[in-house]
Amino acid sequence: MKMLKTTLAVLTAAAALGAVSTAQAGATLDAVKKKGFVQCGVSDGLPGFSVPDAQGKIVGIDADVCRAVAAAVFGDATKVKFSQLNAKERFTALQSGEVDVLSRNTTWTSSRDAGMGLVFAGVTYYDGVGFLVNKKLGVSSAKELDGATICIQAGTTTELNVSDFFRANGLKYTPITFDTSDESAKSLESGRCDVLTSDKSQLFAQRSKLAAPTEYVVLPETISKEPLGPVVRKGDEEWFSIVKWTLFAMLNAEEAGITSKNVEAEAKATKNPDVARLLGADGEYGKDLKLPKDWVVQIVKQVGNYGEVFEKNLGQSTDLKIDRGMNALWNNGGIQYAPPVR
Repeated sequence: MKMLKTTLAVLTAAAALGAVSTAQAGATLDAVKKKGFVQCGVSDGLPGFSVPDAQGKIVGIDADVCRAVAAAVFGDATKVKFSQLNAKERFTALQSGEVDVLSRNTTWTSSRDAGMGLVFAGVTYYDGVGFLVNKKLGVSSAKELDGATICIQAGTTTELNVSDFFRANGLKYTPITFDTSDESAKSLESGRCDVLTSDKSQLFAQRSKLAAPTEYVVLPETISKEPLGPVVRKGDEEWFSIVKWTLFAMLNAEEAGITSKNVEAEAKATKNPDVARLLGADGEYGKDLKLPKDWVVQIVKQVGNYGEVFEKNLGQSTDLKIDRGMNALWNNGGIQYAPPVR
């Protein structure tokens, strides 16, 4: 009898826990729909990723991921508001519910994914830590930086990566930390430090903002793995799935040759079964995500596929001129890859 009571108590507790989980599921989507927009956390100003343009509009690949989520949920990519956050405050803003999604050049790590009540929804940009120096310093390799003074943004994975690199190579350095990436870059420009270190994408972005960008060079070494992507709060699988599959939809669209210019025509006339499923012409795959049937059409039509978004914000037509590299699709020499819609 005692064993029976114990078993019943365990089952009752498990049922209660399941009921709580069910009640919490979808809370973010419900809140987003109620207020009528997605609140997106972005950087405090990083060209190519999220930065105000001349009209004050936040532009960049991270911002476009949030616009794509809004297009999927509302059919309107403009239904998004942005919170500019520095590295120290970004996670608190997401944990507290101040933002619905953090799309802010943030590295996916085990501690962030498992120990902070957060979960990464995918990789927008594969990156790695590097070093930016003035050509006058006369170095061509990071292994020549013994004794250098290095500017680092506080609250980032870069601090530990740089420490590991210098220790492993028997080199010494003096770190100077700053709260914002702009402060770090200005200190390099003023000569307060010899080197600026950060993710290489951020180095290219910061270099473009300097008074004389051609006087600076990014050294060849990449000393870490920095997969950057959108983050949501743990415990809401429904919202996590929407953000994750929004990114996957953009990648799948590029792989299928679906662009902002041809997506509507393809949705009506395609004979390709994979494309038909992706664009909602066959099946009810949006229904599983609690999204409209044409959710992918709206993403691509209003924001673009992954390749379009990359080129517009980071590619050869921009001041950054960043090659696709690892961020090319898996069938074109890179490692970007998305599961299929089926």
